[in-house]
Amino acid sequence: MVNFGGTGVMVLGAVVAGLLLGLVALVAARRSGPVAAYASAGLVWTLVVIGLVTLVPASGPPGYLMPDEVQTVCSFDYGGPAPDGFWIFSGGQRLLNTALFVPSGALVVVVAARWRAGWVLAPLGVGLLAAYSVAIEATQLALARIDRACDITDVVDNVTGAGIGFAIGLVLVVLLRPWRERAPRAMS
Repeated sequence: MVNFGGTGVMVLGAVVAGLLLGLVALVAARRSGPVAAYASAGLVWTLVVIGLVTLVPASGPPGYLMPDEVQTVCSFDYGGPAPDGFWIFSGGQRLLNTALFVPSGALVVVVAARWRAGWVLAPLGVGLLAAYSVAIEATQLALARIDRACDITDVVDNVTGAGIGFAIGLVLVVLLRPWRERAPRAMS
């Protein structure tokens, strides 16, 4: 069995993904402009970080769970018992779940605003973030060995964070104006 998990793995994964996506954005900025390139790379990076924080076992390598310990359905006990904090925030898991999706919600708006159909694409992007949250919870249910729990409260908190990010993204779009950004023309 491969030992995989813990906060060190999460942080290492986030740093490696950030460096790789930063390089991709640096190269892409020449073609699409810096706002579009860095916003797109940032959006992908936030999705990777969300995946790492929610799907990597939090306290080290997964152990063995007895069949009667395995969760068979998602908890629909909204606001039910949640662990006290996490290694980043001491305010509780609900605060972390909300804060985790704020950057993604903001960056979806900035990325979508580059196109005329951005007013349709941005809300669609937030809907896809909600679907991503549901997929994460379903994965946590299916992979009981990662010692995570499927909970409707997490989905509500994640969608709330994406909505807050959406509002922040609307402000950022006015400031950054990504639709005006054009790639530099090649000299003939």
